[in-house]
Amino acid sequence: MQIANFIAALEQWAPPSLQEDYDNSGLITGNPQWNCKGILVCLDATEAVLAEAYSRGCNLVIAHHPIVFKGLKRITGRNYVERTIIEAIKKDIAIYAVHTNLDNVLNGVNSAIANKLGLVQQLILHPKKNQLKKLFTFVPQADAEQVRDAIFKAGAGHIGNYSETSFNTTGTGTFKPGEGANPTIGSIGNREEVAEMKIEVIFPAWLQNSIIRAMKEAHPYEEVAYDIVSLDNDLQQVGSGLLGNLPEPISEDRFLQLLKKAFGLSVIRHTVLRGKMIEKVALCGGAGSFLTQAAIAGSADAYVTADIKYHEFFDADGHLLLADIGHWESEQFTIDLIHDYLKDKFPTFAVLKTGVKTNPVEYFS
Repeated sequence: MQIANFIAALEQWAPPSLQEDYDNSGLITGNPQWNCKGILVCLDATEAVLAEAYSRGCNLVIAHHPIVFKGLKRITGRNYVERTIIEAIKKDIAIYAVHTNLDNVLNGVNSAIANKLGLVQQLILHPKKNQLKKLFTFVPQADAEQVRDAIFKAGAGHIGNYSETSFNTTGTGTFKPGEGANPTIGSIGNREEVAEMKIEVIFPAWLQNSIIRAMKEAHPYEEVAYDIVSLDNDLQQVGSGLLGNLPEPISEDRFLQLLKKAFGLSVIRHTVLRGKMIEKVALCGGAGSFLTQAAIAGSADAYVTADIKYHEFFDADGHLLLADIGHWESEQFTIDLIHDYLKDKFPTFAVLKTGVKTNPVEYFS
C-alpha cells in the first residue's frame, strides 16, 4: 500500500480545496509513492512524535496541525519546526497534515467535539461560500439515464439529505458534423435534429473534474455540449464551526460541568453567568473567536471554543455564555477521529494513535 492511497482517502473526506488561505494542509515531507509501513496519528508532528513513529515502525505521520505553517528560508535546526523537518527527512518519514479542511466538513473536527457533548441536530455554523456549481448537459433521450447515473456516482446531485437530485427537460438539439467528425448520429455535412434531454445537477466545486470525466465517458456524443455555472448558494455541509442542541436544556453551571467532564478540564475561562438555561450550543475547535458573532446570530445559548483574548470576551455582550476550553483540549479527539476513519477504510493496516501528549500548555492548581 502506497502513502498515496491513504492521502486519497483523507482527501475524499476532507478535500484540500476546503482549507483556508492561510493554511498548509497536505503532504509536507516524504513521497506519496513510498510504500507505507505504518501510520501514526497525532495532533502535532513534534520531534517526540517523529521519534515515536520511528520506534513503532511507522513512516507516515498524519497530523491535524501542519508542522510547517509559514515559509522556511533555512533549515538549520534552530527551532523545533526545523529540527522536526530534518528528522523526518533523515528517517524517511512522511508528514501529512489535514487541518482546516477537516475543520470545514460537517463530519469533521467539530462533530467530534459536538458528539462528546451529546449535541443533536448538528449544522454548520458558518457555511462556506462559492463551493457549489451547476452542470447543464444535453443528451439524446435514450441515453439520458446512463449519463445521469454516471454523474450521480461521481458525486453530483446531493442536496442536504437527498441524493440523485436533478431537473430534466426535453427539447430538440441541432448540429451539423464537419469534416473529420465521427458522429454517433447523422452524417457529415448534413444538419441533424435530435430529441434530447437537458439535465441539470448541482455539485461541490472540488468534484468538477471527476464529474465531467464521468459525464464524457458515459455520453454517446463525440463532442459533449455542457455548461458549468458557479452558484452563490451556501453549501450547508461545508464551513466553519458547528451548531447543535443538547437533548434537554440545562443550567449554565451544569453545562460548565459537562464541559469539564467531557474534555478532562481543570479550568475553563468563561464570561459572566447570565442565569439562563443552555440548550442551543455553538462550537469551534481551536482558535474560534472569529465566529462569536455567527454564534450570536445563530441564537446560541453558549459558544465553546479556544484561544479567546481578553478583549474578545467582551464580544459576547451578554448574548451568550462564551467558554474557552483550551486549544489542545478542544481538538484532542481529532486523533480518534482520524484514526477511526482510516481503520474503517483500511481495517487490516497498522494505524496507530500517538502516545505523546503534545499540549504545550500546563495548568498550575
